[in-house]
Amino acid sequence: MADRITQLQDAVNAQAENICNSIGILQQSATPSIFPEFDRVGPKPPPPTEDFCQTFATLITKTAKDIDLLIDSLPSEESYPELQEASIKSLNSDNTEAAQALEEAVVKGEQLLEQVRTVLRVIAESEQEMRKITSFPSKRSESVCKEEPEDAE
Repeated sequence: MADRITQLQDAVNAQAENICNSIGILQQSATPSIFPEFDRVGPKPPPPTEDFCQTFATLITKTAKDIDLLIDSLPSEESYPELQEASIKSLNSDNTEAAQALEEAVVKGEQLLEQVRTVLRVIAESEQEMRKITSFPSKRSESVCKEEPEDAE
């Protein structure tokens, strides 16, 4: 949703459009004026089938009321500095709370990272020990298997 200033600008643009269109309709439907210097008498335009005057009067009035309402909803100059100061204080307190929460999250993250590193180190050491243990019997069994056929001859 647009802010109040943008809404006000849109309403002013709509009002300008309404006024331009209403002037165009007035020019289109107006009866020609007779000037004594000119002898031309042009054809009379057909009367409008709709009541554009009433339609545009209603649109212009409604848009003017909307503009007044938007202007009244804008903050006044007297309350603006106090409002801005209160907003800044609120933002500062929110910022302080967010900074504290961030610091706590960083500390917890560092603790978790250290735990993960410790667990990974233990896993790596256990895996190395398991490789040492499993590699020795396989060499013995290979040598035993090789010697048995020789003893059998």
